[in-house]
Amino acid sequence: MIHSLFLINNAGDLFLEKHWKSVISRSVCDYFFEAREKAVEPDNVPPVIRTPHHYLINIYREKIFFVSVIQTEVPPLFVIEFLHRVAETFQDYFGECSESTIKDNVVIVYELLEEMLDNGFPLATESNILKELIRPPTILRSMVNTITGSSNVGETLPTGQLSTIPWRRAGVKYTNNEAYFDVVEEIDAILDKSGTTVFAEIQGVIDACVKLSGMPDLTLSFMNPRLLDDVSFHPCVRYKRWESERVISFVPPDGNFQLMSYHISAQNLVAIPVYVKQNISFFETGSSGRLDITVGPKQTMGKTVEGLVVTVHMPKVVLSANLNATQGTYNYDPVTKILVWDIGKLNPQKLPNLKGSLSLQSGAPKPEENPSLNIDLKIQQLAISGRLGSFISVGCDSLPAGPCDKALLLLTLF
Repeated sequence: MIHSLFLINNAGDLFLEKHWKSVISRSVCDYFFEAREKAVEPDNVPPVIRTPHHYLINIYREKIFFVSVIQTEVPPLFVIEFLHRVAETFQDYFGECSESTIKDNVVIVYELLEEMLDNGFPLATESNILKELIRPPTILRSMVNTITGSSNVGETLPTGQLSTIPWRRAGVKYTNNEAYFDVVEEIDAILDKSGTTVFAEIQGVIDACVKLSGMPDLTLSFMNPRLLDDVSFHPCVRYKRWESERVISFVPPDGNFQLMSYHISAQNLVAIPVYVKQNISFFETGSSGRLDITVGPKQTMGKTVEGLVVTVHMPKVVLSANLNATQGTYNYDPVTKILVWDIGKLNPQKLPNLKGSLSLQSGAPKPEENPSLNIDLKIQQLAISGRLGSFISVGCDSLPAGPCDKALLLLTLF
């Protein structure tokens, strides 16, 4: 399926390559570089690029392009999901997925890629299995390997690889049994000038950290699961029970994993947590304009809005901006024509305001339309959809009896 994998940074430097079948020349990446030059942003590069003899399927993660080379026609989403799994494995092993980290651990990277793919087909992609095959790097282990000449490769075959539950290793024991569930939701919304919602949708995931002894069987249910669209589960979830009862039943992997992802598209369910009052005008006479933006909380349920950033894509005729921010800092790039106002934590007692003058190109016609605003924010302990803050139950069965037979099940919202 996958013949080769190339890792390329933002500067266009190819710093790592791996071949599973025949060696494919680096020149095949020229088609990718052409597509990268045509794209305005790295995220806009087409995920599938067709060449005369190959298909290039790529993803962009942590300022790195993961480019796979395919010679036969395969489902693109299958390859994209595998590439994301590779990036997540690097993140799990090294703490971050960056060019410097990959270069510092290049031996382990090649060992992981060799185990994750066999002759071009995915073999072992679960974190538990990989950590038994290739031990995660530590300072002490690196020193021992240097002195003794040994490697991080395990000597025995993982126990989970031979069972019907390959995502969980056998013989797991903990003194304290606990399981944590984090609900993370992202809102994509378009508002008109009056603040009315034109389009809104929610993308959410449930991340889990399970540290339970033995072979636990968990059950998780919702108040109104019918509102969840486009649901995608971890392989541990029993999908037939979800179809019949709308209940998530699963034997979890040991450690961190993503239990499910979902999509909510109903606009009336999306409560926009902030409002924006903006007045951007360009004068008919002269080469100047005015900008006035105010941001305030709307429906935050008493929670604090953090990481608030307002991005304005200015018209090409705007040369510079002379503004005054009551909170945070702003930066205007005259090359990309992008104004970024980094507010940070929103103070409801004193609403942040950004206003001032804009300098336009002399003799240029007045822009016909006002620029749009993009708003990024984060609210801890709040699920905007309201669906995942209303679990009926999180049940746990099959824990070993004894003094530590109680599991701590916690739900946190982001």
